[in-house]
Amino acid sequence: MPKRSSKIEELKFKLHDDIKTLEDPQFGYIRAGLPRFGALFGRDACIVSWELINYESSIARRAIDILARMQGKEINILREEEPGKIIHEWHPNPAEYKDLPWPLPYYGSVDSTPIFIFLCGFYYNKTLDIQWLHTYWPNIISAIEWCVKYGDFDGDILLEYERKNPQGLLNQGWKDSDESLNLQAPIALIEVQGYYYAALYSASELALKLNDRLLADNLINRAAKLKANCLKTFWMPDKNFFATAVSADKKPADAITSNPGHLLFSGILDGNEDKINALVKRLFRDDMWTLWGIRTHATSNKDFDPMSYHLGSVWPHDNWIIAQGLKRYGFNEEYGRIKNAMLNAYEALGGIPELYAVSGNNIVSIPRACTTQAWASGALLNFILES
Repeated sequence: MPKRSSKIEELKFKLHDDIKTLEDPQFGYIRAGLPRFGALFGRDACIVSWELINYESSIARRAIDILARMQGKEINILREEEPGKIIHEWHPNPAEYKDLPWPLPYYGSVDSTPIFIFLCGFYYNKTLDIQWLHTYWPNIISAIEWCVKYGDFDGDILLEYERKNPQGLLNQGWKDSDESLNLQAPIALIEVQGYYYAALYSASELALKLNDRLLADNLINRAAKLKANCLKTFWMPDKNFFATAVSADKKPADAITSNPGHLLFSGILDGNEDKINALVKRLFRDDMWTLWGIRTHATSNKDFDPMSYHLGSVWPHDNWIIAQGLKRYGFNEEYGRIKNAMLNAYEALGGIPELYAVSGNNIVSIPRACTTQAWASGALLNFILES
């Protein structure tokens, strides 16, 4: 691909400019996206930091610092704040941002907290900064305590959510539109269990660095119980695939989606080669895979819509997270297919937006998508740099 190769350096500069454009000039965090999400989002900040840890580790350092300073300290129903919880959304000047049905900072996210813990472990492994670890260890412990005390509604170790503010987000994973799920709360999401498992392992390794073997052992034991219950609760034998979510009565959501692909990076499937292989094979079937990446929602689902926000569109960061798991388990061909799909999308659209549609064999822009999105640009930049 000589033409593509000649443009790689140009693409690097363009993606670098995307990230710099999104950097908040006052506080230094990476805003989620423009023009609609020019604010700090806990989930987005952690994921783009993960994507770019080998490119510019200071992005992760700044994200961890501001998220730690804004970590939940009290119970507040309107903000959905709880002690130890990591924010969903914040802006330094809310009146200049946009009208929202909830006050800022707002904490309506079930996954920001475990991803924060995972990112802390990732950052330490990159920098080996023991002084930094001592400084932020109380925040990591507080986040773990949130997962145990507030994130587990029924004592089954799975992380669940139920909105506290009636005006807050109904769905509180990364697919947080109202259309994405319609289940009885508390709801447990499949990808969140993977994040939590990775977080527990990251925290256990950090505890060992601080010579707290008892805590490390407790975290590993909790991770083992989480793994067993996750596989038991979410696996659908009739579909040979994982459920996207389960409701309060553990009834599974009846849909084939990209969410289970996020399990692959986390390690929660280690030792379950049959499930790993089934999961990967299903993601690359024709109703999920396109020349432009893996869909959020299979065409075989009754509510599929290629132009929807979460029911059929393609998201670059979603594909990137799945690709990290493919790399972990040695699915190098599949990893390469996703990387090439993202490059194809960039060339076709003249950029890498928040999301896009695939209708037939054609890629189509979605008007509501942010044209510059941190975790989309970060995903493609990582693909290029990690070649």
